Amino acid sequence: MGKITWANEGQTMAENAASNNDMLKIMQSLHDAGGKSAQVPAGWTQGRALYGGLVAALAADAMALAVENPRPLRSLMVNFVAPASDGTLNVHASVLREGRSVVQTRADVVSEDGAVYCAASAAFGGSRPGVVVKPNAPKELKPRNSVPALGNNTRPLPSFLGNFDIHWTGGAIPMTGSMDRTTSMWVRHKCDMSAFPAAKIIAIADMPPPIVLSHYSKPAMASSLSWSLEFLVPPEEVLSEWFFLEFELDAAASGYSQQTGSIFDEDGTLVAVSRQCMVYFE
Repeated sequence: MGKITWANEGQTMAENAASNNDMLKIMQSLHDAGGKSAQVPAGWTQGRALYGGLVAALAADAMALAVENPRPLRSLMVNFVAPASDGTLNVHASVLREGRSVVQTRADVVSEDGAVYCAASAAFGGSRPGVVVKPNAPKELKPRNSVPALGNNTRPLPSFLGNFDIHWTGGAIPMTGSMDRTTSMWVRHKCDMSAFPAAKIIAIADMPPPIVLSHYSKPAMASSLSWSLEFLVPPEEVLSEWFFLEFELDAAASGYSQQTGSIFDEDGTLVAVSRQCMVYFE
């Protein structure tokens, strides 16, 4: 599990942006290695671990590369086992079962000495005939330019945020004692991730911090325990660069919290839904 503090990491957003290491190069290193390993430079940490959305994206793309006949990613399940470090990450991906439409896969992201950082599974599925029930009508989203870009301040923040453009539109700012149960934000990659559509969405979908941290007025620690992400629209069909994230804290007790999220494209179409269990402690 990777500790997330969202404060006191010693860098401001402006400093992080100056040393931006774009995700495009990281994903390309994975593909160049046939899905077996990736090179992750410094600048992607959250607390003492690499950003979970990046680690999950590496696992998902490695599983996709293990599928002989490519199909759209339909669901992703991730267990964050231990804090991942930058440098070389090895990925062991395999196919569990291949049916006529659906392929079930699994992957472990491990250190060079074999310690497991992340254990993931994914389902890839081709289209099937059947009735169509479309998502609700596009949501009317909060205007992106109604709030300034995150980073126009001197507050220390996790280094991985320097790789994204973020407009936080409201709620659940960590360690403010606000007692918020919801948060929302606009996010996009600073680099062009169109060549890696699934990784683009996965990395952004993990952006909101644990909402329970907003209930603290002093530094607290939290990390993701498990995460599921389901795609309502195949990633290859999502052309948006900006995404609007709307997340809600369902409950928190005994050091575990649950939050649910919706990921919309620029037009307000719901493209993915998130469910996450997190641990938190003082």
